[in-house]
Amino acid sequence: MVQRILMAVFALLLLIPQTASADANDELKAQIESILRENPDILLDIVRENSEQVLLALREGNSKAKIAAMKKQWKQDVAVPKNVALSGRAIRGNADAPITIVAFSDFTCPYCERAAYTLNSLMSHYGKTVRLIFKNYPLASHDNAHLASQYFVAANNLDSAKAWKLYDEFFANREKLMAEGEPFMKQAAKKVGLDPEKLAEEARTDAVNAIIEQDMADAKALELEGTPYFLVNNILIRGALPLDLYSEAVEIALDHENKQ
Repeated sequence: MVQRILMAVFALLLLIPQTASADANDELKAQIESILRENPDILLDIVRENSEQVLLALREGNSKAKIAAMKKQWKQDVAVPKNVALSGRAIRGNADAPITIVAFSDFTCPYCERAAYTLNSLMSHYGKTVRLIFKNYPLASHDNAHLASQYFVAANNLDSAKAWKLYDEFFANREKLMAEGEPFMKQAAKKVGLDPEKLAEEARTDAVNAIIEQDMADAKALELEGTPYFLVNNILIRGALPLDLYSEAVEIALDHENKQ
């Protein structure tokens, strides 16, 4: 019975061409409503017999709605300045790029690791248009997170280019970093051409700790909860998103810059 009803509904849909008039669409809608009114159990039967497909459709619709709302928020955010300390921070890419991505990140966070790889692809795509600035937001609940931040800031103080190599090593070996702590960090430092002992000494200086404390204060001022978070110029982004959504944020920021 259900199949016959569905076939009737589909047959009605096929009778109306894609360029149908408003009157024709209204007539079709009335016919379908009439079928469903006379057979109220049809929708429950459809859900029962196609539960997986219905669930996927609902999830897709919910995801699309969330993405649409997020993009709408980004277009509002881009015009609202977000002031955070950037002086003395590690910069990857063109220092004069019109788009600045500020990462609030934790070297022991799996989502930060995923986002780091995505941002590498994003920067390869946009070239000199985008620069990345790393701000440390080590979470107290993560083993060795704070020490990893100290090592990275110290590396940037000694040699910025090698600091980014250390950044790549830390994220590529995140689990090892968490498990082994400072012995691994020293090995990674040596691998990228830094003096491990000199780096360890620099990591514990007041200057390094002051930068990390300021980064964490900026994160709290922005009311960031967890990691990672990103600023694409003034657009605030939460979490490790797909590449196309980061690209969308960059395009919104570029469009805003071009209108200034």
